Amino acid sequence: MKTNTTLLAVMVAVAALASGCASSNYPQNTSYSSQADASTYGTIDSIQMVRVDPATSGAGAVAGGLVGALVGNQIGSGSGRAAATAAGAIGGAVLGNNIESNRNEAREVYQISIRLDNGDYRTINQDSAYDLRVGNRVRLVDGRVYRY
Repeated sequence: MKTNTTLLAVMVAVAALASGCASSNYPQNTSYSSQADASTYGTIDSIQMVRVDPATSGAGAVAGGLVGALVGNQIGSGSGRAAATAAGAIGGAVLGNNIESNRNEAREVYQISIRLDNGDYRTINQDSAYDLRVGNRVRLVDGRVYRY
């Protein structure tokens, strides 16, 4: 019963702290400049096909390490079990990473170089350049290029 009371007190304290951190002060006069918009518009300088090698996320290594550790833990007893668990975790991580790398094949994407209206340059990789040509006016939205 004492544990439940302590847990409840901790939860109430955390909730009070969290609500105390929240702010209800909203800015009254917010002005938006067109300078931010200028950086999202531009002109295509070049379009090239490039081969992109995928990066591994590490999920395969983590999953393989867990499975390997579980299997290794079933072998032996005492310090032999600990050694088998460690070896299983390492072997499983290496195997899981290799499986993830082989599953994600290299692919070709369009590398689009854009000269923005503010003078900066951006290079965007995307899977399709269906209606995009060099010299087109474009807009960048969430890392993708669209005709403007």
